[in-house]
Amino acid sequence: MPIETRVHGAGGTVSQAAADLGAEVVAVPVRKGPVAPAAEVAEGLPFTLDELLALHRAKGEPGEITATQVRVGDRVRELLLYGVGDAAPADLRRAGAALARRGRGRAALAAGVPAGDLAAFTEGALLASYEFKIGAPPAKKALGTLAVLTEAGPEAGAAAIERGTVRARATALARDLANTPAGEKDPSWLAARAEQVAAEAGLDIRVRGEKELAEGGFGGLLAVGGGSARPPRLIELSYQPGEAAGRHIVLVGKGITFDSGGLSLKPNEGMKTMKTDMAGGGAVIAVMGALRALGVRARVTGLVAAAENMPSGSSMRPGDVITHFGGTTSEMLNADAEGRLVLADALAYADAELAPDAVVDVATLTGAAKVALGLRHAALFATDDDLAAALTRAGTAAGEPVWRLPLTADYRAAIDSDLADVANIGRGGYGAGATTAALFLREFAGDRPWAHLDIAGPGRATSDDAEITRGATGYGVRLLLDWLTAA
Repeated sequence: MPIETRVHGAGGTVSQAAADLGAEVVAVPVRKGPVAPAAEVAEGLPFTLDELLALHRAKGEPGEITATQVRVGDRVRELLLYGVGDAAPADLRRAGAALARRGRGRAALAAGVPAGDLAAFTEGALLASYEFKIGAPPAKKALGTLAVLTEAGPEAGAAAIERGTVRARATALARDLANTPAGEKDPSWLAARAEQVAAEAGLDIRVRGEKELAEGGFGGLLAVGGGSARPPRLIELSYQPGEAAGRHIVLVGKGITFDSGGLSLKPNEGMKTMKTDMAGGGAVIAVMGALRALGVRARVTGLVAAAENMPSGSSMRPGDVITHFGGTTSEMLNADAEGRLVLADALAYADAELAPDAVVDVATLTGAAKVALGLRHAALFATDDDLAAALTRAGTAAGEPVWRLPLTADYRAAIDSDLADVANIGRGGYGAGATTAALFLREFAGDRPWAHLDIAGPGRATSDDAEITRGATGYGVRLLLDWLTAA
């Protein structure tokens, strides 16, 4: 579902913008302290803004809002004093989100914005306006228009607003893909959505069905998808910049459109969020769709390994041995550790056939990563320190933080198999489930720089907070776009 809110720059004063738009709400920023602004819109109040802030014990913290009424022109409007902290990007994202949520049910809001990253403010406002609903619409619609006034004027802010809008809409697309119920969303549906994105963004696309997967030796995808009446797909999206391409980057996304656990069946509670088990694949599709609009100079290929993991008479069985793309074999000891099996095929294919300069995979892979790092940080594993550092910087800048965990060499023995080259789960006694899963993937990534983002924690949210909305978060989209824009 598209974000309905629109953000655009405005000139003049907040009062003029409000009058021109017919805005019901006006807003002025308050820095940490709090530091009351010199706001012309408040000149008619019978008290000072400092007095109002003191009355409400405001601190100017990001996202904090103090409200009163003010006459602007011939109407009484709501005046919001909204905290922006130090006006760092994270502060402005939170501030923009708070304004957008406060503006629900309103047609327009005119806001002054402090000097800082206007793209971050725009992202926060738009992502907080996101909603996904099947059935009756919410009682209060999202804010219609957010007009922002900056010291530099509307033209100077247009590029930043556009950049923030592109990034927010890409994140919203990833949320849409993950939030769509699994009854509608199977691998062929996901491939069709990728085809739409490719057509709109000028990408090349190739979708491999069952026959091509079998002929190509993609044994992991076929094994995981074998229990479902809805067969697997390998989606390959290709972006070539208009100018001479720099590095070639491959992004790989886990696209399990529903994970029942297969014959290693999950309990009912564990299945309720499994429509979002393709959040990594959705992030890759969304990133690919935004590359041209952001002027990314690198050549980028996106691979989404899509399958539905279901129990049936044709399901893979614990103890089966799978031959992956390229010939490496794995012993399947737990059918609920299926994501690494489909990623293995895609990683091996990327290494052997695409010859990238670096590979990054994104997956809701292990509960262990969620236990270790909670709901805000993704687990980062990498074979290359420079790649790990670049992704960490990008995550911090984008508000999608990562924490690097070790690829402990001593734990490699945990995935030894008596029958195959590797086993798909770790033996007892080692623990470190996120690490042993990453070690399994490393077996297929080759010797080139590779990083694995386990987004099992931040890929889903149980409540709204700042720019995050309940349900799928679209985590990874802004992180990867920041990294690729700098590549």
